[in-house]
Formats: sequence, structure tokens, C-alpha cells
Amino acid sequence: MKQSPGSVITYQRPDGKDVQGYLAKPQKLEGAPAIVVIQEWWGLNDQIRGVADRFAQSGYLVLVPDLFRGKTTVEEQEASHLLGELDFADAAGQDIAGAVKYLKAHSERVGVTGYCMGGALTLLALCHVPDISAGTVWYGFPPLEYVDASKITAPVLGHWATQDEFFPAETVDALESKLSEAKVDVEFHRYLAHHAFANETAVGPGRIARTQFDPVWSQLAWDRTLTFFGRTLWPHAG
Repeated sequence: MKQSPGSVITYQRPDGKDVQGYLAKPQKLEGAPAIVVIQEWWGLNDQIRGVADRFAQSGYLVLVPDLFRGKTTVEEQEASHLLGELDFADAAGQDIAGAVKYLKAHSERVGVTGYCMGGALTLLALCHVPDISAGTVWYGFPPLEYVDASKITAPVLGHWATQDEFFPAETVDALESKLSEAKVDVEFHRYLAHHAFANETAVGPGRIARTQFDPVWSQLAWDRTLTFFGRTLWPHAG
């Protein structure tokens, strides 16, 4: 049975400003943990709404902040422009923090996950936003000097592509070392894949040549993510 589509909601940032986001609800809302899903540089499009719906089908209440304020694109140049205009500190400390607070009013535990640009913002949110119970990062991180690993208290799962030309393997290794040295509960997985291997639209004309969807690795990473969030977000007896 297909999950019914979510809806656009308005929620409040810590500074009092109203922003919009896409909310997807699980079939059973009572007792459901929650996840903030953070977009790629394409904006809050059908693909990232599909990710939110998929998490909702797995039992989570999900909110995707609209970081680009309604703008979406399928062109790399325009996506790069939107990315360049985004204030990452504001996005993490306000838009994402507000999304976490909104979800905390409904759920005891809130996780954060994001893809590419959203992966970088997931790490920044883990550093600066309290009340996050777990984070899953998909092939994206900010410059390592912006990651204050000493402030990360939640467990972190990471999915990385060994053939990623945007986020090289040696820098992923450096990030893992930085988190491990700070005693972060970190679990990184590496896949023989290209950037955006979990984005089913990263294929064919009109997309970046250095990205490629991989259905096998995507499914494995998804299963690992559900296992990780199952362990970290759901209440356990005993």
C-alpha cells in the first residue's frame, strides 16, 4: 500500500522566523521517532520528498526543511549558485534546529540525515544543535575545520563512495579519524560507487557526469540506515 503524500507545513526557527518544510507522517504516529531529512543542492524536490515518504513508510515522522525557500533546479550551474548563496551556519543553527524542535514536540527522539550538501549540514547540526539523538551522513561533509567533533554526543553513521570525485576517500579517512579521536560513536561504510549512488535520479542526460545511482549499494546503505536508526531512535525495553 503506497504511503499517502506528505504536506507542506510552516514551523518556527529559534530566531522566531517562519519557514516551510515537507512533513511526512507514518501510519502509526503515536510513539513514532522522528527524522529531519536534509536536501541535496537540487532543492526540496520530488526525489527528496520521496526519501521522506520512504522513512515515513518505515514508521518515522519526517520533516524536510525547505532550505532554498521554494527554489529547485535540475541544472548543475543553478544548483551550484543556490548552494553558494546558502548560509550554512544559519541553515544548521536555525532551519534545522527549528525542525528538530518542531519534531521534539511530537517525538522523544529525533535523528538527522542528509545527502551531499545535506550530509555536510547533518555534521554541522550534530555539532551545534542539541537534542539530536543520531545522525546519518550520506557522501557529504563541510571543510573539516568546521567540524567540532568534541561537541558531537550522538552516534554517527556515514555512507561514502570510494570513487567520489567531490569528497575524496582520503578526506573521508581524515574525518573518520577526527571523529574517532574525539570518542564519537562513529560507523563509516564505504562502497565501490560514485557520488550520489543513493539518488535514483542521478543517471542519464541532464545530470552530473560524476554521479551515478547504484541500486545495489543504495539498498544496502538504506538497510544499514534503518538498522542504525532502529537501534538509536526507537525505545527499547529493559
